[in-house]
Amino acid sequence: MTRQHLAFMMFINLVWGFALIASKVGLDHFPPMLFTAFRFLLIICVLFPFLRLHESRMKQVLIIAVCAGPLGFGFFFAGLSLSNPSVVAVVSQLGVPFATIMSVIFLGEQVRWRRWLGIVLSFLGVMVISFDPVVFHFWTGVLCIVISALIGSVGTIFQRQIKNVGVFEMQAWIAMVAGPVMLGMSLAFESNHWEIVQTASWLNWSGVFYTAFASSLIGHAGIYYLLQRYEVTQTAPLTLLSPIITVIFSVVLLGDVVTTRMLIGALIALSGILIVSLREKHIVDTGP
Repeated sequence: MTRQHLAFMMFINLVWGFALIASKVGLDHFPPMLFTAFRFLLIICVLFPFLRLHESRMKQVLIIAVCAGPLGFGFFFAGLSLSNPSVVAVVSQLGVPFATIMSVIFLGEQVRWRRWLGIVLSFLGVMVISFDPVVFHFWTGVLCIVISALIGSVGTIFQRQIKNVGVFEMQAWIAMVAGPVMLGMSLAFESNHWEIVQTASWLNWSGVFYTAFASSLIGHAGIYYLLQRYEVTQTAPLTLLSPIITVIFSVVLLGDVVTTRMLIGALIALSGILIVSLREKHIVDTGP
């Protein structure tokens, strides 16, 4: 990887590492469904021109959009509102081993013992974190993040199979599905919307704008750009810096408490995810 692309990769990690902090600030004021709706409605405003109909692939596109949009992010922001960014940053990485398991079940891919070891370590690390007394107080939030990672892995399986759909096209369809659905769910299950919007500070709104534009448009588009030039084994391990950056930001800016058990669990989990990521070359070379 060239120095310029490595620097760009570090910038993406910083963008994603701060995203959970910005989201948490927004979720301190906005309820989760409304926050998610605003995030995707803003993305629609920017990416609407990228919407394209793909007649033979629309079923796959819509499945990906539902998994990545209202279901995946719906549970994700619900979990983040109930938890702290440090824990969410690590637990959300379970999407990597979940996707590997899904590829075995639905795509018939072969997983050797090293990746199974990585999967076991990933879940073991999350279990160590979850049984920390501090984390146990918001275990429902952790559960929401695990569900989000599981649903997201289903979308990943379909993304591996779909062809000739650009990153901005996919982001546009995800937003087009998620925005109206989450707004409808917010109107049905959440209350005091007008008062919430009127009393939101610029800091609360900055969380919405940051996750919409920086995290989605810069982060995801940047990773897509790098994946066109480098193998997954070169890029995926570097993305593990983002949860570490989140933990640092979370402690420094939000005053989150990170216990020894949480650090040990994070180290075990991220080690397992690194093993899975390093073995992803097998998927790229032989997958459909």
